[in-house]
Parts: sequence; C-alpha cells; structure tokens
Amino acid sequence: MIRVIRMMESGDINPVEVEQIKTILQDTGDFIWIDIAAEQPEICKPILQEIFNFHPLAIDDALHETHVPKVDDWNDYLYLVLRTALRESPQTEGIAIPELDIFLGENYLVSYQSIPIQSVEKIWELCQKDQRYLSRGAGFLLYQIADEMATDIMHLIEEIDEHVDQIEDEIFTDPQSATLAKIFSIKRTVLKLRRTLLPQKEVFNKLARGDFALIKTNDQVYFRDLYDHMVRLQEINESTRDLLSGALDTYLSVINNRMNEIMKVLTIIATIFIPLSFFTSIYGMNFAYMPELQWRWGYFLILSFLAIIFFAMLIFFKQKKWF
Repeated sequence: MIRVIRMMESGDINPVEVEQIKTILQDTGDFIWIDIAAEQPEICKPILQEIFNFHPLAIDDALHETHVPKVDDWNDYLYLVLRTALRESPQTEGIAIPELDIFLGENYLVSYQSIPIQSVEKIWELCQKDQRYLSRGAGFLLYQIADEMATDIMHLIEEIDEHVDQIEDEIFTDPQSATLAKIFSIKRTVLKLRRTLLPQKEVFNKLARGDFALIKTNDQVYFRDLYDHMVRLQEINESTRDLLSGALDTYLSVINNRMNEIMKVLTIIATIFIPLSFFTSIYGMNFAYMPELQWRWGYFLILSFLAIIFFAMLIFFKQKKWF
C-alpha cells in the first residue's frame, strides 16, 4: 500500500497521486507525507530513487536490510531507523520489534514499513482530521510518530511488569515447571527490548541536541522529551530484568526447600522403619521359643513394643524440630 497526503500552503489537506509528488515538491512549498506499507521492494525502489533521488545505500538499508535504531545525515535529508514493540499474539509471551524506516526532508517525510505498524496508522488518521500534525513541518511529524511508538513500548513494558508480579506471587503459592518457562520467556523479551531501547535513546539524543540542520530548534525540545521517555523506559526495563533474576533465584530456592522437605519426610520414615524392620526380621523367624509362639499375649507384646519404638522416635524427632 502506497498512500500520499499533502498539506498545502493554504492549510488544506488532500491526498495526491504518486506521479504528482515530484512536481509538487519542485514547484510549490507544500508539505508531503508518503507512507509505504508492506510493498515489494521492486515497487518502492523507483519511487525512492527517481522521485526523491535518495542515495542507493540508504535505499538498500531501508528495503533490504534490518538495522538497530540509527540516524544518518545525507545533507539534504535524514535517514532514520526506529523500532516499536508489540505482542506477537495474546496467547504467547513473545514480542515483535517491527522496523520503521524514515526519510526526512525539508518539506517531506517518507515512511517505509515492511509490516504495517499501528502507531503510524494512528498518526496518519489524525493527520487527515487535524492539520496541526502537518502544518508544523517534517520534524514535528517525526516526533508525533516516534512518540506514539514510544507509547506502545511503554504499554508493553507495563504489561510485562504486571506479569512479573503475577509470577512472583505464583512462585510462593504454586511453583510449577511452567513457572520457570515463563520466567525465561519474559527474560528473553526484556533482553530483546534492551537491544532496541539503548540505540533508540541515542537517536533521540542526537535529534534533541541540534546535530542536524533539518531539525528545527523549536522541535528539539520535543525530542528531548522523547529522550527522557526512553531513559525512563530503559530504567524500567532494567529493573524488570533485575526482578526476573531475583524471581529465578527465589524459584530455585523454593523448589530446593520443597525438595528438602520431601527428603526430610522420606528420611524420617526410613529411619523409623529401620528398628521396626530389625525386630520384625528377627521375630519373623520360625524359632521354637519365640514369645509369640509360647505366650498367649506374645503377639500383642511384640506389637506394643514396636509401637512404643515408633512413637518414641516420633517424639524425639519432634523435639529436635526435624519436622
């Protein structure tokens, strides 16, 4: 899908055809946002190369390669890679980190999504309803898109944080082997987010400190705010990582304690039956003068003796607080 929206100098907003873009950019001061989503590289490349005259390396980065968040200055335009995070499906713990490639010029913004990103779709709809999103130029539009993507990451991290709390409760109430699988699954998710948050934070830091002429001074404060958001997200993500490490240690301790309790009970049972087995093995032999054979109450006497040993050992173990 290729769609183009145009902000005219008069303030009107209307869609245009791809064939009109080059003429509009050359002959007018209008602002254009072209969004390309889930299109084949063969279709996208002529648009990026012939209409906008982007460098082949930048085009190749956008259409064929996968990158961590970054920003490249090509003098007349900026090439940015941003990433957001979303659930692969409600039934799984895994997340997807889709990539958004952006070309930012003086009076245009080109966005390329290999898979549709909900954040971009939301800003696209808002741009058609409210001219303020486009009237302030490419830098402010970039901020709006990036801010929406950061919000999605925040929602996901908050969801992960709540899930960690549930796992901690589960560890103390009913730890299962599935609990350990959940811990490792979330830990992989947190590490995956960490590899995105660190470089993306640096991208917003560069945009906020005025390294690029295409980012207006008035827009730098917005990217500074975004940088603060990314720092906070990184801190929350790191604290979640620490909580998961603690939860893993706690889980192993609980399982070990449970195993120790089981072994203690089995040891006590085995210890109690050692003397009982000893006496029963002796008195189970067929001797002529065994008490149970010569006395009327012989069996009762032997069973009473064994019962006394049993309860005496239980009392002894209880006093020692072994169970």
